[in-house]
Amino acid sequence: MKIAMFCPNWVGDLVMATPALRAVRNRYPRAEIIGIMRPYLSDVLDGTGLIDRELFYDPRGANPAQRGWSLSRQLRYEDIDLALLFTNSFRTAMIAWAGRIERRVGFARDARRWLLTDALKPKSRRTPHPVIDEYWRLAEYVGAKSTSGTAQRRQMELATSSEDELRFQRILARIGSPEETRGLVCLNSGGAFGAAKHWPTSSFAELGRLIADKFHKQVVVLCGPAEQAQAREIVRLAGHPHVVSLAGESPSLRLTKAAIRQADLLVTTDSGPRHFAAPFNVPVVTIFGPTHIAWSETFYPKAVHLQLHVDCGPCQKRVCPLGHHRCMQELGVDRVFSAVTRQLHETARRSVA
Repeated sequence: MKIAMFCPNWVGDLVMATPALRAVRNRYPRAEIIGIMRPYLSDVLDGTGLIDRELFYDPRGANPAQRGWSLSRQLRYEDIDLALLFTNSFRTAMIAWAGRIERRVGFARDARRWLLTDALKPKSRRTPHPVIDEYWRLAEYVGAKSTSGTAQRRQMELATSSEDELRFQRILARIGSPEETRGLVCLNSGGAFGAAKHWPTSSFAELGRLIADKFHKQVVVLCGPAEQAQAREIVRLAGHPHVVSLAGESPSLRLTKAAIRQADLLVTTDSGPRHFAAPFNVPVVTIFGPTHIAWSETFYPKAVHLQLHVDCGPCQKRVCPLGHHRCMQELGVDRVFSAVTRQLHETARRSVA
């Protein structure tokens, strides 16, 4: 049997889909599972064993073999029995249909019901609800079961390689001061969704300086290839020897996973790497701006959510339509540092209990 998983297009959404992916893997242990995903997601599931191999879909990419009709032709050659569409677009349903996949399961959104053999009724987009539970609905529909209740349905998983962990340790030994500090805190300031998710660079810098001063932690600013300038600016503004960044270290999702796995705490915007904390049992403080918390809620017990309630939000916009960006600009460093303090104290309490 061959199963095609049309994976979500965002890093965080793919992590939230891992409980469903695991459930399908357990339900069909002898099946070959193919992950169909955007190329930039290839490192996310490394080492988990959730899929056997990947096929890349990049509709606007330079490689014509990764575009829609080429992918459909490849799927016809693969002779796939079942497709599970975690994506909601008409386009991906068309690819599965044109790929002559015998059974195509997904939510009836975007006028694509006729392209699916099994069209599930989606929840209303007017009422925010956890995406992680919707992903589980798809897995459950094709026979996946939970053996330990709700907790299993929301237990995300990731993996790191020993090579990536060693690489991060070597980088930290070179750019940081692990012998002079007591533990590690990671800051993630990115947000591919749009500028509206960004907390001010100066605020991240002040927070990093406070954490380094008050808790004697090594603070590492994480970044992707497109976020290196911002990471460098945070370090410059912090002006503290124990606040460093991964800019210039060939940053990648694999390196980010390795860093977060070794951290005592992650402080992050509502972006993909936020969801790396839970699989590695790392406490996390998430700073929310324009997005409704309920959409990406995973019910992780070591998570603290911070959001400034403003009359115009949460607006779900990529860029503040009013130009003031109050939801992030007015969320003070003192409030975030207070949450950091609570999380670090709770971690210390658990370690001696």
